[in-house]
Amino acid sequence: MPNVEELILTIVKPLIEHPDDVTITIEPSGQFTDYRLTVHPDDIGRVIGKKGRVARAIRTIVYSIRGKDGKKIRLTIIDPNEQ
Repeated sequence: MPNVEELILTIVKPLIEHPDDVTITIEPSGQFTDYRLTVHPDDIGRVIGKKGRVARAIRTIVYSIRGKDGKKIRLTIIDPNEQ
């Protein structure tokens, strides 16, 4: 069973300038396990990319994995500027 949180961190940390500010919270729900990624406000653009291309690529990799109990993985990128 792959460690999804470690995979997300391995992908995201080289992209950003503040790798110590990355947090991932896990929220299980009915048929999904939701991984909520929060980064430093200055790094949100790097994680999302132009027209969401980087975020889409990250999600493509993460969604190819099944979580525990066969649940699907869902990645939500939280924009700290909108909170």
